Amino acid sequence: MMNDLTLVIPAKKESETLPLVLESLKKLKIKTIISLKNDDLDTINSIIQNKYVKVYFQSGNGYGNSLKEAINFCETKYFCIFNADGSFEQKDLFKMYNLIKNNDFVYTSRYEKTGSSEDDTLITFIGNKIFSKFGNIFFSLKISDILYTYLMGKTQSFKKLNIESNDFRFCVELPIKMQISNMKYKCIPSYEYKRIAGKKKVSAFRDGFLILLEMLKLFFIFKIFKKKIIKK
Repeated sequence: MMNDLTLVIPAKKESETLPLVLESLKKLKIKTIISLKNDDLDTINSIIQNKYVKVYFQSGNGYGNSLKEAINFCETKYFCIFNADGSFEQKDLFKMYNLIKNNDFVYTSRYEKTGSSEDDTLITFIGNKIFSKFGNIFFSLKISDILYTYLMGKTQSFKKLNIESNDFRFCVELPIKMQISNMKYKCIPSYEYKRIAGKKKVSAFRDGFLILLEMLKLFFIFKIFKKKIIKK
């Protein structure tokens, strides 16, 4: 049993899929935090309660806000971001857990050898490849799927990074600050399934533009002006 791990599930408007995901996770007996707004009544009412599940009501808005508040709320040594849409491969939890003790973070990638996706579109594939390449060139990141947030981390390592993004810019701020801080990480292949139901919350062009601006901002802050991460 992974008693020192908490799954963090951002669950905005996921009433169709969340009960199925929680039911499938029940056999693993892993502590779980569901993070969402307190006015998302359909999703709140869909939550299958058990002793391993807690609900966290985020104070702000956005995907990044939901994650960073819930991770900071974690009381366990490790956390893992886990989607509410049924797209993540549960077997990878054990692979990441076996590696996290000797690393600060363990990332998964659909683009590593033996990895794949049923849910990637041509636009998201190209965008992710470009942003991952930017991360490699400008920040020396060795992550091939930078926007894929199926990852496990040490809770204290996350807290040291002082993540500020409240939206999908979280996806690049985290690995870039991790690299700037010289933290240890691994990247393993993963398989992404189609979401069980509902629609994606990501807008490829709008969020892609914001992510590009975030990467440029972080490049100037940390590479040009040589700023340091202000730890909490």
